[in-house]
Amino acid sequence: MRGRDGISFRVGAQVDMPLLVGIVAIATLGVVNLYSGTSVYVDDPRRAAFADFYVSQIYWIVVGVLAGVLVAALDYRHYERLAYVFYGGGIVALCLVFVLGEDIRGTTRWIQLGSFTFQPSEFMKIVMILAVARYLADDPKLEPRTLFDLIPPLALTALPVALVMAQPDLGTSLSYALTAFSVLAMMKIRRRALLSLLVGIGGASVLIWKYGMREYQKERITSFLDPQEDLSGTGWHAMQSRTAIGNGGLTGEGFMQGTQNQFGFLPDQHSDFPFAVFAEEWGFVGSVLLLATYCFLCIWSIHIASQAKDRFGAAVAIGVGAMIFWHTLANVGMAMGLLPVVGITLPLFSYGGSSALTMLIGFGLLMNVSMRR
Repeated sequence: MRGRDGISFRVGAQVDMPLLVGIVAIATLGVVNLYSGTSVYVDDPRRAAFADFYVSQIYWIVVGVLAGVLVAALDYRHYERLAYVFYGGGIVALCLVFVLGEDIRGTTRWIQLGSFTFQPSEFMKIVMILAVARYLADDPKLEPRTLFDLIPPLALTALPVALVMAQPDLGTSLSYALTAFSVLAMMKIRRRALLSLLVGIGGASVLIWKYGMREYQKERITSFLDPQEDLSGTGWHAMQSRTAIGNGGLTGEGFMQGTQNQFGFLPDQHSDFPFAVFAEEWGFVGSVLLLATYCFLCIWSIHIASQAKDRFGAAVAIGVGAMIFWHTLANVGMAMGLLPVVGITLPLFSYGGSSALTMLIGFGLLMNVSMRR
């Protein structure tokens, strides 16, 4: 069906049921896990508001589902035409954070408009995927790319990475880079260009470590390299998380029975360490099933990309799948002590309205591409 302004909507399209079931399963488990993770605060007057986090999360999921449905209804080729416009708006929003942003625990990431608070860097994840996908669609070369050919997409990635690093937010900036590189992996790149790119990334990493990272960020990484160095300080979070996961054993301690969580030893269980809460309560078996669901969503994204009718749709599907993959890998990795604690959320499990809304919009884009194969 086509509206008066020429915008087409899909009527009677076949819904991707495997994708829908996977999303519903993750969202449902996430809310249940958040309820258990914040129940410890019910009798604590100082943190009683945390006990209502799961209610707020439900509201955000409802809003996200509505947004995802709208995103899926509009033909994704319209997003292709507006990709650079969205990108420009996203960059402006990231810049406004430094003017209107609210400082929380030493970082400025949120903009508050009345009672509404949102995090522009979260929505920029979707916008950047659209922009990089648009570039690939506009330049469908078959021959291997030179380093010069990579400058435009790298610039599209580097600008938001730099702005988010300045907030500072190491985790989100890393997710930008990893997601963009995953999309760019669709291109053929000359070996010399790839080697030069890797050398450049190595040099940039040294400069970022020396001049772009705060001291507490460096301490998180050094504590990961030597977990026993400061167990009462920077290593506390990872130690308690690993203890909770170990307590879960094979089948877990039961719903709302996890001792690390219920006795308040596990820090940031609603945001950074929801996987530790889940693993302690449901054990190895439950953790494997949860990770298998995330794995399915990533693999299904690749399947959708392989069935897409054009290059832009394939790039968007790869981008959304990569976003889910890197978020899951980073969050679960830091919960298990395999990666540094960098503050990357677990999709639809970690508390956060902007994060939940961003992920559901991403799933809406996946559904959109799938419906128009």
